Amino acid sequence: MVSKNEMKLVRQLEMKKYRQKTGLFVAEGPKVVGDLLKCGFQPRLFFATSEYGGSLPTNARTVGADELQRLSFLQHPQQVLAVFQLPVQEHVPAPCGLCLALDGVQDPGNLGTIIRIADWFGIKVIYCSRDTVDAWNPKVVQATMGSIARVTICYVELSDLLRSTDLPVYGTLLNGENLYSQELTADGIIVMGNEGNGISTEIRPLVGRRLFIPSYHPADTAESLNVAIATAITCAEFRRRQTTNETN
Repeated sequence: MVSKNEMKLVRQLEMKKYRQKTGLFVAEGPKVVGDLLKCGFQPRLFFATSEYGGSLPTNARTVGADELQRLSFLQHPQQVLAVFQLPVQEHVPAPCGLCLALDGVQDPGNLGTIIRIADWFGIKVIYCSRDTVDAWNPKVVQATMGSIARVTICYVELSDLLRSTDLPVYGTLLNGENLYSQELTADGIIVMGNEGNGISTEIRPLVGRRLFIPSYHPADTAESLNVAIATAITCAEFRRRQTTNETN
């Protein structure tokens, strides 16, 4: 049975201020919860229905479908909900290899998808501007499908980070050069901008290598790409080029 205090705690964790205050976040579903457990995240609370077939921590409790429905942030709860401790970030890792930097991404679904894309393409660190949506928002965590357990998310002063790095800084801009004809290095920082405004005026001068994803329809085409889709296309081309260079 779920107590009133537990119910209140879970519901409060939808808000960033309570996640920061308690150092906790919510994850739901066998895939997301299972990946977090495998990567060493510690559950403070763990609620599962009798249908859940995954591994159970020592503090797991069986709840009914109606109780899980009241706890859940999903329209259709997925057998398990857990409250985990936020990872402790003692320092911001210096950029190395291929990294992503997000400049004011606001939509939780977009951020979650980008984290999942980074995981797929072996990108271990994402640097986020302070005004990017919180990665531990339940909607973001859900959209990552467990990838948030394997990708380090750092909130930084993005301009300071880009000024201090020796890595090439790439960014997708409307006045950039064709992504498919530009030299792309194996190491670098790829900056992706806000859904409506793109890369901010503060960050644009710090983008040394401007890229553009070309449209292949001569007229009446979409005005722009969703930022998560643009991230996937860009990361795929970086990795494709890296693989080609390694085999030559």
